Amino acid sequence: MKKKLLTVAVSAMLLGATTQVSAAGFQLAEYSSTGLGRAFAGEAAMADNAGAQTKNPAMLTYLEGRQLSAGAIYIMPNVDVLGETSISSPLLGADPIVIPSNAIDFAGDALIPNFYYSNQLNDNWTWGLAFHSNYGLATELDATHSAAIFGDDTAITTVEFNPNIGYKINDAVSIGAGLRIVYGEGNVGASMPGWIDGIKAQLPDLAPILPAAGTSLKYMEGDDIAIGWKIGSSWQINDKHRLGFAYHSGVELELDGHASGLLYDGGQNVSIEGYLPIEIPAFAELASHHQLTENWAMHASVNWTQWSVFDELVAHFPGEIKPIGDLESDLVKEEHFKDNWRFALGTTYQLNDKWLVRGGMALDNGAAQDEYRSTTIPDSDRLWFSAGAGYQASKNLTVDFAITYIKGIGDAPIDETQDLLGLASVNYSGDVEADVWLAGVQFSYKM
Repeated sequence: MKKKLLTVAVSAMLLGATTQVSAAGFQLAEYSSTGLGRAFAGEAAMADNAGAQTKNPAMLTYLEGRQLSAGAIYIMPNVDVLGETSISSPLLGADPIVIPSNAIDFAGDALIPNFYYSNQLNDNWTWGLAFHSNYGLATELDATHSAAIFGDDTAITTVEFNPNIGYKINDAVSIGAGLRIVYGEGNVGASMPGWIDGIKAQLPDLAPILPAAGTSLKYMEGDDIAIGWKIGSSWQINDKHRLGFAYHSGVELELDGHASGLLYDGGQNVSIEGYLPIEIPAFAELASHHQLTENWAMHASVNWTQWSVFDELVAHFPGEIKPIGDLESDLVKEEHFKDNWRFALGTTYQLNDKWLVRGGMALDNGAAQDEYRSTTIPDSDRLWFSAGAGYQASKNLTVDFAITYIKGIGDAPIDETQDLLGLASVNYSGDVEADVWLAGVQFSYKM
């Protein structure tokens, strides 16, 4: 089956808006409820359950026997962009038309499931499998919203499958490696806002050539599979202190399929073949685990993501049917992200044989630069506040619960401009206000 064009879906990919208060850019951090309870502090040095292989495959060597871990995290974002749209044209007079254009709570809720399995082969080797998601997005505006020309419908779902292996060199040092097999599907669209009806009333001679309110201007959808890799290591300094380091490669996607919409097909019922090269960025983590007393431990992480590779999105059209203007390519979006850093500190305390509690805080710097921030990825700096608990339900079964509040901080302005058929310039100017609640549960079983 021919793959469809994912295009701008990746520019707003995977919780673009939701992620802007979850992790930088369109990245998801939520791989397990166990880690969520400490704001994912120390993850590359932790081995709570089979989910540990997600961040660092070397941590497999700390898991005994065979283990299963499965759960889900529910994301409840509240993302508002408060702004206005202005339309400027000599045909409309000297002063621009200004329209209030607030976008309220336009990022949808999302459920992120996960599943992990580990199998210790002997004292040195352990292998595992991981199913989870590193990226996700769901934003939607009404097709006639005053800012719909900049994007009205963006959604993507990804699933990442990791076969991993860990090797214990000696009592102090372990290493690990794995594959990143990423499947993604999504769609993105932009439509003609409702204010076009007012423009037509003022310019009746041009009304026949202007699109109707709600008309699809650009729409793209599709899926793709890409492969990357990851490596990790750990150093057990002594029985109380451990360091972990992991690196996940970038994943290169070449998404091919089709594009449609008035600005591509002129309203004709044709399918325009195209493809979009994109690289999902590499990321790395340096983490530590410190057992300060028999019951109390502290954890810390420094994370880096190579968002600077996410510069611009250019769609290419190699087929016989070209978009209007015989375009060979189209600059879909300029992003110009910068590399992102995240700092987390967490703690764990064992209350008794049945219960332990967790807590954590994190500062996650945004990847978007002010001059390029968009309504599709309204990224900003954010603070995490997390709490969680683990319950030893039986000798082999542990249940973990967690809740997190994330608050966008600092200024996050948006300033985007579009050309309207060469007749007018449309500008959107606004500010992002966002927060999100996360709640999750994890079940882990030792066989």
